[in-house]
Amino acid sequence: MLSNIELPTSYVQAVQPPEVEKRLVTALKMQDQQALSTLYKMYSASLKGIILKVIIHEETAEDILQELFVKIWKSIDKYDDSKGRLFTWMSRLAKNMAIDQVRRKSHVNTSKHVDIEEKVGDIDQKLSYKINTDIIGIRKLTTAMNPMQRLLLNMVYFEGYTHTEIAEELNLPLGTVKSRIRFALLELRKMF
Repeated sequence: MLSNIELPTSYVQAVQPPEVEKRLVTALKMQDQQALSTLYKMYSASLKGIILKVIIHEETAEDILQELFVKIWKSIDKYDDSKGRLFTWMSRLAKNMAIDQVRRKSHVNTSKHVDIEEKVGDIDQKLSYKINTDIIGIRKLTTAMNPMQRLLLNMVYFEGYTHTEIAEELNLPLGTVKSRIRFALLELRKMF
């Protein structure tokens, strides 16, 4: 089918004339393998150059180039010559595939990082233990304390208030709240 398309002996770095591209597209749409081979000879060097502007590694660029020609072969029906030249369409595909590869690679690296951090967190959680204050009787011990000390310890340790929030809630200076919590802890330590 493509016997009437003359191919230069070296790789072509420029866009082919529209009539050559039209015959090539027609042959590709008819699943002519010779057309794919011709397309590869005509454009592989230029498309690889586009890919190498995005991808650093030569081997990865060659892999993407092979994937590109498979994609062109499978999706040639999506090419619309009214929207642009064949080379423009292929170069856009090449660039997008190269960018996708970079993104995919960075996503893999990011997810590996996240997995490691999650694993460290899981290990820390398994190795650490939490003391359940209800089991060891801390709440019962606080009942023997004066009401203000009990209130402060309940607010800070059982209800999750910050020192600043307690000071605002009880309308006390922050320094007073901190001192009273410290004294309450010292009292608790004596009982425990």
